[in-house]
Amino acid sequence: MIHLEFDSQSENEGIARMVTAGYMMKFDPTLEEMADVKTAVSEAVTNCVVHGYEKETGLIQMDIYEEDGNVVIKVIDFGVGIEDVEKAMEPMYTTKPTQERTGMGFSFMEAFMDEVLVESKLGEGTTVTMKKKVAVK
Repeated sequence: MIHLEFDSQSENEGIARMVTAGYMMKFDPTLEEMADVKTAVSEAVTNCVVHGYEKETGLIQMDIYEEDGNVVIKVIDFGVGIEDVEKAMEPMYTTKPTQERTGMGFSFMEAFMDEVLVESKLGEGTTVTMKKKVAVK
C-alpha cells in the first residue's frame, strides 16, 4: 500500500498522478488503462482542491493498494463536505459555474474507473474510492 499526504494545492495533482502511475506499473497496464486511472486521480484531487477546501489550503490523503484483482485508490479531504452526493454526481452539475467548471469530474471518474464510491459529511470532508480491474501478475 502507498499512503500519501499533501497540501490541497493544484500543483500537487501532478505528484498524485506520478505516484499512481508508478504503482500501476507493476500490473503492466496498457497505455489506455494508465491514462484512465491517471485522469480519474486528477479529477478526484482537483475536486478536493476546488471544492473541498475552496480558498483554504487543507490536507489531502491518498491511499493506493491492490485488493481482489483491483487497484483501489482512495482520495480523502477533510474540507467542507458535499451536501447532496447524488446531485453532485450528476453530469454537468457544478457549484462553481462562474469559475468555468464543467461539472464533469465525477462523470469522468465513473467513465474511466470500474467503480466509484463517494462518501461525504458536511463539515468533515469527502472520501472518493475508485477501483479499476487489473491483471495481477
